[in-house]
Amino acid sequence: MEKTVKQVRSAHFRKKTIQSVLIHTGLLLGSVVMLLPFFWMISTSLKTESEIINANISFFPKGFFIQNFKRAFEIIPIFSYMWNTVVIAILKIFGEVFVSAAVAFGFARFKFKGRNLLFMILLATMMLPYEVTMIPTFIMWSMLGLTDNYTPLILPAYFGSASFIFFLKMYFETCPKDYEESAYIDGANHMQIFTRIFIPLAKPALITIALWAFMGTWNDLLGQLIYINDPAKYTIQLGLASFNSLSGEILWGPLMAASFIALVPILAILLYAQKYFVEGVKMSGIKG
Repeated sequence: MEKTVKQVRSAHFRKKTIQSVLIHTGLLLGSVVMLLPFFWMISTSLKTESEIINANISFFPKGFFIQNFKRAFEIIPIFSYMWNTVVIAILKIFGEVFVSAAVAFGFARFKFKGRNLLFMILLATMMLPYEVTMIPTFIMWSMLGLTDNYTPLILPAYFGSASFIFFLKMYFETCPKDYEESAYIDGANHMQIFTRIFIPLAKPALITIALWAFMGTWNDLLGQLIYINDPAKYTIQLGLASFNSLSGEILWGPLMAASFIALVPILAILLYAQKYFVEGVKMSGIKG
């Protein structure tokens, strides 16, 4: 009997070990696949043009041709484009985060007639791809004379985001009702409860959606391409997209250098706020 138990335990241990090895191998391969384009971008940014177009592909540069970075700054004003993007992102984040949090708080903590129907309609808007509403929205902003500026990119954020509302609603539903009931007994109103209790409690979730909003704005090309025509108002993505046309020739080395510079702020923010991001995602699940 004792021998049989040991055999079962040994078989179970081998099975768990094999599963662990397979999972970690899959994760390692996935990480390599995800990091390979990033590595190739850095490698290309340090190569000469002759190395880049050479038929013999090399993953490692023969030297460190840092002149590509200098040339990138000469072709486009990278920091100016970054600043334009940051301005748009900050103004959008303020609207998307606060408005989405307020709407999510209402759906999560108030019971009113038609709440579920309204929430389903809200979720249904997430199924509409941007390409469907792109042309009608552009026509509307054109009729208002608000093209070639940042208004069409910023103002819609102050109506909230369906995905952020859904995320925060799940988060608010995990918050204990004791805090809310105690605040009501002390005479607090709904706005005070929202701003003084739920906003501090939802700090990880709010930081998470702020990160999503920032990355969405930083990486947005289509929306910015539609509404911005003046090169002085270009964002970083528009600058990268028009890099070759502005340089008058195809320069892969400087383009990869500019792309790497544009990626650095995103990486820095993600590394800094990683703990909030993980905590926000972990605590936003539905209790059950």
